[in-house]
Amino acid sequence: MNKTTLYPTTKDGCQWYIIDADSKTLGRLASEAARILLGKNSPNYNPSRNIGNGLIIINAEKIQVTGKKETDKFYRRHSGQVGGMKLETFGELRDRMPGRVIEKSIKGMLPKGPLGRQLFTQLKVYKGSEHPHSAQQPTTVNI
Repeated sequence: MNKTTLYPTTKDGCQWYIIDADSKTLGRLASEAARILLGKNSPNYNPSRNIGNGLIIINAEKIQVTGKKETDKFYRRHSGQVGGMKLETFGELRDRMPGRVIEKSIKGMLPKGPLGRQLFTQLKVYKGSEHPHSAQQPTTVNI
């Protein structure tokens, strides 16, 4: 007789984590963050389901990169108009919107499609060390 496997719903396994990005390498932090959002650190992991983990990243302006990525890595965006391509280096984007650099690197490591978009909404990135999610009692993650 076959047994039905019970998967936890989003509300059952909802756990919040917090990562301090101070002097962390961007890629290593992003891969660990994507792992937590997917729920791979949980025994209830299922690749097709949202486990419900929330992630808070603080001190986004203090993230570091190796090599010459500070000046050689470019971020592109287009306004939709003819000649509307805008180029920004890593350093310029980090100075203007420090959370965007981390968000873009983590989003690239999440699944493409509806599940990835849903997981991305559970990521919160903040410039300083203050965040409004103390009620969720986040667990600190050391990378």
